[in-house]
Amino acid sequence: MESDLLHTEKILADRKVFFLDLKENARGKVVKITEDVSGNRDTIMVPAEILGDFIGALQDIQATSDGESDEDSDEGSDSE
Repeated sequence: MESDLLHTEKILADRKVFFLDLKENARGKVVKITEDVSGNRDTIMVPAEILGDFIGALQDIQATSDGESDEDSDEGSDSE
C-alpha cells in the first residue's frame, strides 16, 4: 500500500535519531515514529485520529518527569 509523505521531523538525541513522518494512504493519515540507533530501527504507527490522546499522554509523562526533581514522594503511585 503506497502512502504520501505530508510532513517529516527529525530529532537527534545522543546516538539515537528519531524520525516523525505524517503519511496518508487509502486508509487515512498516520504518524510513523522511527527510532534509529546505529542502523537498528524500531517503528510504531499512530493513527492521526488518536494523535491528540497520544500527545496528551506524552505531556502527562513529561509533567511527571519534570516533577521528579521537585520532590521525591510516592504520593499517588499506588492509589486509586
